[in-house]
Amino acid sequence: MNQFLNDVISGLTSVQKTLPSKYFYDEKGSRIFQEIMALEEYYLPECEVEILQNSSQAILSEIQSDELDIIELGAGDGSKTVIFLKEAFKTGKSLTYIPMDISPDILEINRELIKSELPELKVKPIPGDYGHTSESLKERKSPKLVLFMGSNIGNFPREKATEFIRFVNDLLQNGDFFLMGVDLKKNPHIIRAAYNDKEGVTKRFNLNLLERINRELDADFELSSFEHYGVYNPLSGSALSFLVSLQDQTVTISGQKIHFEKFETINTEISQKYSLKELDQIGAQTGFSWDKHFTDEKGYFSLSLFRK
Repeated sequence: MNQFLNDVISGLTSVQKTLPSKYFYDEKGSRIFQEIMALEEYYLPECEVEILQNSSQAILSEIQSDELDIIELGAGDGSKTVIFLKEAFKTGKSLTYIPMDISPDILEINRELIKSELPELKVKPIPGDYGHTSESLKERKSPKLVLFMGSNIGNFPREKATEFIRFVNDLLQNGDFFLMGVDLKKNPHIIRAAYNDKEGVTKRFNLNLLERINRELDADFELSSFEHYGVYNPLSGSALSFLVSLQDQTVTISGQKIHFEKFETINTEISQKYSLKELDQIGAQTGFSWDKHFTDEKGYFSLSLFRK
């Protein structure tokens, strides 16, 4: 059984049906996500770019070493990171940029973009699952700055997020740094609107996951029988996305029948939000001795710098 099928069957036969959010991003899903990032309600990319433009110099001034490996986990196309790298290049430090991503294709786009903007910067992409490929980083003796941008930490439930930050800490030597993008707790209406846009783009993004399962796993989901629902809990800081079955129905996936009761839900995504105080606590729990937060003007988003 292939991994996609295995994950789908395992998730949909659980007591609370789930689908892993990593499967959102087929070619069509990635295109829809670009639409989401351009939505008026989806504030995150604009906030992060504002911080990179206004605070990159201040972030870099905290890092005293003359030599630096800038390692980016889940680097993507590098279109935001290049803002930071340009500022880093101005410091005169001896830099190596190491973008890591599961997709070799996106890393090639990343490398070409960075090289076109900063031809003298050393770029050493590492394709593959960074859960495995990151072991090679321990062999590098230069001071390190690990980047984990774009609120990716929010895709982990709280316990898993802490586990992941400990994993990053283990890659570092004393004095190394970790810069993490974090979506902050704010007016709950603003967060809820980001996952329930009035144009219905998020709904299309969520339903595309069922369409992908139909196409790739020989399934027969009737998309009109499911509705998108996004909710935010200000107590836990969790924004959750669901697909809701609008009727009692049975779906077949690769010959296996899965029953849905009317109004039964599939949890497709978690996006965890944090306060600055919670980030301080997590830093202390995961082996970092110091942290500092750089936020946008509205205080919606943080690039939080941790030192081992």
